[in-house]
Amino acid sequence: MTAVRRWLAPMAPATLLLGLFVIGPILWSGYVSFTDAALTGAAASSPEFVGLDNYQRMFTDPALWHAIWATVVFTVGSAVIGQNCLGMFIALLTRHRNRWLRNVVGTAVVSAWVLPELVAAFAIYAFLNTDGTLNNVLVGLGLEGVDWLYHVPMLAVVLGNVWRGTAFSMLVYQAALAEVPTDLTEAAEVDGAGVLRRFWHVTLPVIRRTVTTNLMLITLQTVGVFTLIYVLTAGGPNAATQTLPLLMYDSAFEFDEIGYGATISLVLLTIGGLFAVLYASSIGDPDEDGT
Repeated sequence: MTAVRRWLAPMAPATLLLGLFVIGPILWSGYVSFTDAALTGAAASSPEFVGLDNYQRMFTDPALWHAIWATVVFTVGSAVIGQNCLGMFIALLTRHRNRWLRNVVGTAVVSAWVLPELVAAFAIYAFLNTDGTLNNVLVGLGLEGVDWLYHVPMLAVVLGNVWRGTAFSMLVYQAALAEVPTDLTEAAEVDGAGVLRRFWHVTLPVIRRTVTTNLMLITLQTVGVFTLIYVLTAGGPNAATQTLPLLMYDSAFEFDEIGYGATISLVLLTIGGLFAVLYASSIGDPDEDGT
């Protein structure tokens, strides 16, 4: 019993904070999703229990399925493919390079990451809007400008999120690549393996768990991105970029339906949980492959 108390005592503050700021809001959202709580009207002061009405409405709402699809496209495009692959590519390019080049590239990439999300979103907007930097460059080259945020809104928000978030993956992979034994890559090179074969058969298996962990972290962060998309497109045009966080915000605060917005938030929480379980299960036992 004494040993248990010694183990529980240091965990008590963290457990209290976790319950207060994480578990508490989740439970509250679950309760509110069964009510007609609103920001205005009679339901604001005395919400009534409506049972599964919000859930029945949600699963028959075409906007929900469109938002789920938009969330998946945005997450896969900007996190799984964009940030993950570009971060790995930059880390590989700067590996074994001189410190000056690594510092210059690192500073250029990290500068976007350290910006507050709101500032970064306005910077991307200034670059992509009709009178922005990109169109001015195109016009200067004799080409025609494009309304990027209207004609290719999903591509615009994906590229914007890739620009802002790649630094995290780059730093993670730079640290992981530094731990890859050089004798393994040198032996593979002596055996005649090319760059791609050395990466696929030597480097990647060594850093496999780092890749999985990085994917889990950036995926969970990207699923909940709100500010960047809201500043760039506000979910438009025609809900083309309305991901689940934006649909939840619109339902709860634009249409004053707190109960319905809370119901959508639980769907977002479920999707994040599924991603977390998928990645965690793929990490496996650290001793199962001898690494």
